[in-house]
Amino acid sequence: MRTSTIILVGCMLAFIAGCGEDKTRDFSLEKELDTLRLEKTDLTQQVEKANAQNQKLQKQVQILAGLKENIKPEKIYALQNVRIGRYTNLYDKDKDGKEEKLIVYLQPIDDEGDVIKAAGKVDVELWDLNKKSENAKIGQWRVEPDELKKLWFATVITINYRLTFDISDKVDKFETPLTVKITFTDYLTGKVFKQQKVITPQ
Repeated sequence: MRTSTIILVGCMLAFIAGCGEDKTRDFSLEKELDTLRLEKTDLTQQVEKANAQNQKLQKQVQILAGLKENIKPEKIYALQNVRIGRYTNLYDKDKDGKEEKLIVYLQPIDDEGDVIKAAGKVDVELWDLNKKSENAKIGQWRVEPDELKKLWFATVITINYRLTFDISDKVDKFETPLTVKITFTDYLTGKVFKQQKVITPQ
């Protein structure tokens, strides 16, 4: 009688355990299904967003393709020159008696003589032409288009790009004239403009 009871209890425990495993398995499957549903929703939204962006781009292409020759993008402006502003110079920004910043002001000029925010990259060089050729170049820098567009600077008096470079470890004493050279590459037309300016101690 005791043995039968033990066997019966064992069977009941096994049955209960089996039921518990089934419930756990069912819960795990439901969780996986919920995850898959969320992933499907996310993918559907991404596809819809991509389709909308594609339609927008196709419309832009159609509009550009339909423009007349005289108003195509490259005709929107004609960059004629890039001028180095008169305030381009070395500056003592922290008032410690030593110039540590080179500030270059650039003005892209169109065919109407107006200053425009032309997109492009700028290569800047600082030279001491009184030194031997191998030591004449003091420093060089490049400003890419993404950075350049953030440097547009306007005041009541003037409007231009303002580029700032650290020269604290390049110029010990600013006592003789130096030369700033710039190369501006216009990203709309591919034209390259070169200019240089002599700067003197203030």
